[in-house]
Amino acid sequence: MIEIVPVDGLMRFLTFCRLPRVLYKGLPGFKAALDVERWTFYGKYFNPHFKLVDSQTWLARRDGQWVGRIYAHVYHEDFTPNGASRGQFGCLDAIEDQAVVDALLETAENWLRQRGMVKIHGPFSPSINAECGLLIQGFSIEPTFMVPWHPPYLQRLVEARDYHKARDLLSYCYTTPELADIDKTSVSDHPDWRDRLRIRPLDVKNIRSEIAIFVDIFNDAWAENWGFVPLTLEELMTNATALKYVIPPEGGFVIELDGKPQAFGLILLNLYELVENFDGRLLPTNFLKLIWRMRRHTFKSARTALFGMRRALHRKATGGAVMLAFLEEIRKRGQITKLREVECGWVLEENRAMRRMIEMIGGRVGKIHRIYEKDLQPPQSLIP
Repeated sequence: MIEIVPVDGLMRFLTFCRLPRVLYKGLPGFKAALDVERWTFYGKYFNPHFKLVDSQTWLARRDGQWVGRIYAHVYHEDFTPNGASRGQFGCLDAIEDQAVVDALLETAENWLRQRGMVKIHGPFSPSINAECGLLIQGFSIEPTFMVPWHPPYLQRLVEARDYHKARDLLSYCYTTPELADIDKTSVSDHPDWRDRLRIRPLDVKNIRSEIAIFVDIFNDAWAENWGFVPLTLEELMTNATALKYVIPPEGGFVIELDGKPQAFGLILLNLYELVENFDGRLLPTNFLKLIWRMRRHTFKSARTALFGMRRALHRKATGGAVMLAFLEEIRKRGQITKLREVECGWVLEENRAMRRMIEMIGGRVGKIHRIYEKDLQPPQSLIP
């Protein structure tokens, strides 16, 4: 018998956070995140996202063993996602058993129905500005920090419950040596742009003011994208201190046009390289190992975690110049860094302009994460 129980105490919360590494340990391609990082990610007192939603989490238990988990939320009306339902699910992880996945999804669906939702979208874990989508391609590609991983069977089990594709999110992979082959013509040398375009590094000593610029540009750039929910300064500032340790010196930059910030890029180092044999545990001794490794480790991989350019420049010649400057900066930084692989993602499949830009620097689609949707019929008791 499958029992679905709410996460209503500390022990169940800790179980919820570590469950993926329990279920997926040993599966090819899976790497466990640190438990402590998951605590801050899903803890309602630590993550400002939970101020924007009403939410609930559940665990599935069978024969005394935890076999799955799920999360659901309803956005407050003033944070309605662009084109997507306010009712969403996330954190769907389970053993390979249709009955378990059915029970978890049915629980989330019923919870959303009770709150007036007529459609469900997901997975968003816990939001579109965090980890989102169900992995359907690229299971064996090197996992990257803050990108969700799922076993291949989960797609089949979800779709068997009448969930259909809403959008695909594409992550591009490229190796940095490929960047040397890109046309080296520099837009910054052109007389029309020489005195107008400036690319400056991220000022980590004034991280709050830099994060405020990022949030402002990001929200303007992404406002028309499907599923968009404004990123709040509080959400990104929660991780600002940690960002100092996972952004390489060449990893953060702002592109200014006529002295005003118009675009930015942010690359996060792949922390899985440091913690892959920790099995999610930081205490009691792994904390010291982590400090030692951070001082000595040479990272081989990273991901472009954030990028944005103001909407006023979209589909204009000025915007094209800014995008070319971005490409040149990626190329330059790829030549001076010791990184061997960079993942660019995610990108909405319909965002042709961004996709073409990434493909210009040698990017090839590696991972695909899928957002699903399903119409929610009213409970039988409400059908006349």
